[in-house]
Amino acid sequence: MARHPEYQYLDVVEHLLTKGDRRIDRTGVGTLAMFGVMLRFDMSNGDFPVYTTKRVYWKTAIKEMLWFLTGQTNIRSLLQDNVRIWSDWPLAKYRKTTGEDISQDDFEARILADEQFALQWGDLGPVYGKQWRRWLGPDGREHDQLADVIATLKSNPTSRRMLFHAWNVAELDKMALHPCHMTYQFFVSDSKPYAAIGEPKGKLSLMVGQRSNDIGLGNPFNVCQQAALLAMVAQQVDMIPNELIWAGGDVHLYLNHVEMAQTLLSRAPRPFPKLALKRRPGSIDGYRIEDFDVTGYDPHPPIEAPVAV
Repeated sequence: MARHPEYQYLDVVEHLLTKGDRRIDRTGVGTLAMFGVMLRFDMSNGDFPVYTTKRVYWKTAIKEMLWFLTGQTNIRSLLQDNVRIWSDWPLAKYRKTTGEDISQDDFEARILADEQFALQWGDLGPVYGKQWRRWLGPDGREHDQLADVIATLKSNPTSRRMLFHAWNVAELDKMALHPCHMTYQFFVSDSKPYAAIGEPKGKLSLMVGQRSNDIGLGNPFNVCQQAALLAMVAQQVDMIPNELIWAGGDVHLYLNHVEMAQTLLSRAPRPFPKLALKRRPGSIDGYRIEDFDVTGYDPHPPIEAPVAV
């Protein structure tokens, strides 16, 4: 019987616990770190790589990906969709600047209620979506990297230049958080550009390069949402989602996540759920969370752990 693919993730967690390099990091929390990890997930049979050794809130992860696709950078639209995962950074900036010890709940309520307050305090700077969809060139022209990739997948599927990235050196200092998942590169196998209508034109794989990764909280989210992106792009170009390949640079376990990691290792993975898209929107911009039909997800219970800011 084939080894469950989630063991790739658990092997990394175990390695960090037993052999990780103990470091003081940017957040001051401290980590156990390693350098250079690759995980591979086969999606060709409909599997959706949502980890099962703790519950992953896959709807929240996909909502974040859909937000990236809009090119927006303000947390107000995320909060309107009940996604709170980006609030920590603008909240910390607000507290530091104003000296007001406001709670997260009250801060988010003000962002939602007051559009002008949101404009001033809810923006994250030119983070992921801005770079993916509205990269600003030196001539002032904006570049939609993702649209260019989709066009190339349709016109020249064996190209070696089908990628987009977020590491815009000129704008890093304006971002609330430097991009962690940086490079998204696509690869088509079994290319059949002249396939009949309704027949797949190839198998689409995606490799994501991530410079920095919180293995406890970040990685389960990232893998899930990147798999969702692969499914969306494959549908848009009439291909079958094939393999998601995740490559991490500095992969780390925060010291206040050690107990969570030990719990994960005590649990056996369960079968991955299946993913189907209920409809095909006219473009990559048309997807909604209701389009994702995820069945058979039966994870172990969730594990709460703090986010390092």
